[in-house]
Amino acid sequence: MKMSKEKLDRRMNRFTRVCRESGAKLTHQRIEIYKEVAQASVHPDAEQVYRSVRERMPTISQDTVYRTLWWLKEIGLIETLGSPRERTRFDANLNRHHHFVCTRCGLIQDFYSAQLDHIKLPESVTEMGHIETAQVEVNGVCIDCVEKKNNNKRKGG
Repeated sequence: MKMSKEKLDRRMNRFTRVCRESGAKLTHQRIEIYKEVAQASVHPDAEQVYRSVRERMPTISQDTVYRTLWWLKEIGLIETLGSPRERTRFDANLNRHHHFVCTRCGLIQDFYSAQLDHIKLPESVTEMGHIETAQVEVNGVCIDCVEKKNNNKRKGG
């Protein structure tokens, strides 16, 4: 489904406002990288963004795309899906379960919930296609990362 011009314009206006409010430079590279994500009908990974932007800007580096995407996340303009800063992860647990993903270290832990196993999906999701499975991903900070941060604070770091 193609995004409407009005919706893309709203996203680009927000991008401009957030950059100005944060004192960040509105470079051509940043604009193109954000626009690529903002107009995508799928959730592209960094490599897909790089390839698409490179068609319009042949001199852009992969490093610039990666750094810009993480910067856009830091300033709240985009979100990540799946384990942050990791490649595709594989799971041999074929029993029905869900995932807790640590947004700091990338740890993924399985958890079980009968309630979530039977969650009713909205009709808008079923209109997208035939649903085979549904799994909940909860993102947060794991106990180890919380404790490390607390210990660093206590040590003055």
